[in-house]
Amino acid sequence: MLSKDGQPLMPCHPARARELLGKKRAVVARQVPFTIRLKDRTRAESEVDGVQLRIDPGSRGTGLALTDEKKETDEQGTTVIVRRGLSSVELQHRGDQIRACMRQRAGYRHRRRSANLRYRARRSNNRTTAPGWLPPSLRHRVDTTISQAKRLCRYAPVTEIHIEHVTFDTHSMSAGRSLRGTEYAQGPLAGTNARSYLRAKWNNACAYCDATGIPLNIEHLSPRGRGGSHRISNLVLACAPCNQAKGSKPVETFLAHRPGRLARILQQIKTPLTDAAAMNTTCRQLAEALSTLGPPVHAWPGWLTKENRDAMGLAKTHTLDALSVGPLDHTNGDKIVRSPRHVLVTKATGRGSYARTTPDRYGFPRLLRSRAKQHFGYATGDLVRAVMPSGKWAGTWTGRISVRARGQHSLMTPRGRFNVSHWHLKLLQRGDGYGYDVRPESS
Repeated sequence: MLSKDGQPLMPCHPARARELLGKKRAVVARQVPFTIRLKDRTRAESEVDGVQLRIDPGSRGTGLALTDEKKETDEQGTTVIVRRGLSSVELQHRGDQIRACMRQRAGYRHRRRSANLRYRARRSNNRTTAPGWLPPSLRHRVDTTISQAKRLCRYAPVTEIHIEHVTFDTHSMSAGRSLRGTEYAQGPLAGTNARSYLRAKWNNACAYCDATGIPLNIEHLSPRGRGGSHRISNLVLACAPCNQAKGSKPVETFLAHRPGRLARILQQIKTPLTDAAAMNTTCRQLAEALSTLGPPVHAWPGWLTKENRDAMGLAKTHTLDALSVGPLDHTNGDKIVRSPRHVLVTKATGRGSYARTTPDRYGFPRLLRSRAKQHFGYATGDLVRAVMPSGKWAGTWTGRISVRARGQHSLMTPRGRFNVSHWHLKLLQRGDGYGYDVRPESS
């Protein structure tokens, strides 16, 4: 809720918002997240206690929750802190999509540089990066979280920001066990090498056909071209025929007709460390960026979040983890009394492509793309309301559109996608690079 002069006020119940809109005392300021602006009251005339913004960062998704804490006296006369969840947002990142696009673009560039240029020298590797530089897929995680936090600070009177600060020991995670002494200092392969380790593990035999007495190659179970790493758990020994037959196929596809051997090989594959590495890289920069928003930032360890969640009997979700961030004295009776029934799911979709052409599979231009982003006043991603006078889709529909130059735009609704003329559309909110949905909170 916003005041008459556009300043944030305390969030209100949806029934109260409907009442204010029905009495013409407020107008809709934004559709998603739904925000109203009062017409008859300023912030100076209102009582604003302030709320807390709690953030549970993640590699694939981040939970944000607005809460308020009040001191109450229980039946024994003890003063306890009662935390209430006012609103929850689940932000879904698209770092994997960015990384895939970057890898595809690098493949196009490599192919253009190497085709018919067998002896061309490699590009020099003397390029430098600015302090604090992050790869685009990681920078995206920080920027989108800051964008959502800044938006919530603009629409709610946030006085404190609480964030979960965690780091992962990827060295021990890669081994699948606790490492000590020399193993921790030099790695789980201390005193040996990868080939010797694999020969002992697979008994000098091909992992796919059990062939022995022949030269064996080191094979990646998850191919490098599909995001596989050089971790020892992703390597096996394979004979030349099996290595050539598998090629760049995933091991699940190559051994689909032999489920027993597939299950045996998959037992050694451990959870990828991509998400843990992303969190280790971005957690510090995220905390530093949040400190520029104004309210004080407090960082809390992950074990405290888990302790609060377990004590309150909450499910394991990003939004409920965000609600549990920060200290609660359970021995004194501090508790979480309410969580939002519905969660606003915000998915990062981007703002379109900067490409002027559509490439073929080799990366060469095939078609020219339109240089105009808007057609008949609408752009892809805008939230609109369509009033269809007749036909199969007769009625009023709300959703996001994909624009076309001829004016017949494509509207996406919960019941499907259909074409609608720009004459039947009304703009509700400009596209901001995010897609929105609502889901019930886990019990």
